[in-house]
Amino acid sequence: MTEPEDRAAKLARIQSLKMAKSAQAFVRGSTVSFYQWLETAPSNVPDGPPVWICGDCHLGNLGPLADNKGRVSVQIRDLDQTVIGNPAHDLIRLALSLASAARGSDLPGVTTARILEQLMLGYEAVLAGDFQSEDEKAMRPDVVSDLLAKSVRRRWRQLAAERLDTAKPILPLGRKFWPLTAEERNAMGEIFATKEAHDMVTRLQSRGDADPMSLIDAAYWIKGCSSLGRLRYAAMLEVGQNKSATLCLVDVKESVSAAAPSAPKAKMPRDNAIRIVTGARALSPNLGERMIASRFLGKTVVIRELTPQDLKLEVAHMTPKQSIALAAYLAGVVGKAHGRQMTAETRSAWLKDLRSARAGALEAPTWLWSGVVSLLSIHESAYLEHCRRFALAEAKRNEA
Repeated sequence: MTEPEDRAAKLARIQSLKMAKSAQAFVRGSTVSFYQWLETAPSNVPDGPPVWICGDCHLGNLGPLADNKGRVSVQIRDLDQTVIGNPAHDLIRLALSLASAARGSDLPGVTTARILEQLMLGYEAVLAGDFQSEDEKAMRPDVVSDLLAKSVRRRWRQLAAERLDTAKPILPLGRKFWPLTAEERNAMGEIFATKEAHDMVTRLQSRGDADPMSLIDAAYWIKGCSSLGRLRYAAMLEVGQNKSATLCLVDVKESVSAAAPSAPKAKMPRDNAIRIVTGARALSPNLGERMIASRFLGKTVVIRELTPQDLKLEVAHMTPKQSIALAAYLAGVVGKAHGRQMTAETRSAWLKDLRSARAGALEAPTWLWSGVVSLLSIHESAYLEHCRRFALAEAKRNEA
């Protein structure tokens, strides 16, 4: 088993391995390179109205999420980097992720150009229309419709099999889960003895406010990529009693300062966990209402229950038609998240700025196209260097 003093080195190797698997995986895990580019980004990037943005709006951070009543919709899934900032930054990050996925699917450059065109059209269409409407079926590509259909059918056993590799009410120690220290276990018990944690868990539709809640098991969780190295725990809880008792899986994740650039003079919570929860409630209500900010061993953490309906959008291989439709749809999801925070007047002005930057009816604006081309080049070079260093480190490790 992995002792706490050995965690850092092992997590660093796991992260390096994940990022070496593909250029697309490297893009997902190398958010720092993206933020460094933004610091010297061309002046032609439009300065949008300051709203809560994802800050790390890549393909894997979008997918079906259930609200407290079990209703499912596609929203932003990870808000670690959320800040009040320029909404154009989310568009560039999403465009980079989609362009990288297109390259991973061996799609031609012409398709990448169409992806960026449709991304802008999808985003603008939501800002121009009734962004509060839940009727988005007309825009949904098949891959999203299929994922949503799968999401609403899922139950606890599917979540347990996927996350835990077992249907038993335990967290099996091994590759995914590492044992806690006595100090960590005591701190975990204290968190879930609070009224705030009880209220968060019992807000789901099938539970009552007075239902008892008990901590069954907890472990250190090896999860994610760019967040590896931060404190991350899984907790198994039982809610209710006797035959009506249900199990739930809760994610406890350390929150750190956002690397994403924020708007000048933006007023955000100084507590990073509160910042993340506040941003989530603005951008992804389904997720935000299932999260609370807390403290664990002197560090700020975000606590959220994972539901069976929560799924990551993963596309192993895309056709040109699929990639173009997906770009328009996901940009619409992001546009809805941004737009609900703006007044009608602000949305109209932002939409006008975006449209005026496009030379032709369907041509992607220069700021988006040139930004993605530049970032693809930077990430491709960095990915190859990462792979070289990983291979050298592995060779030395095998010799030792």
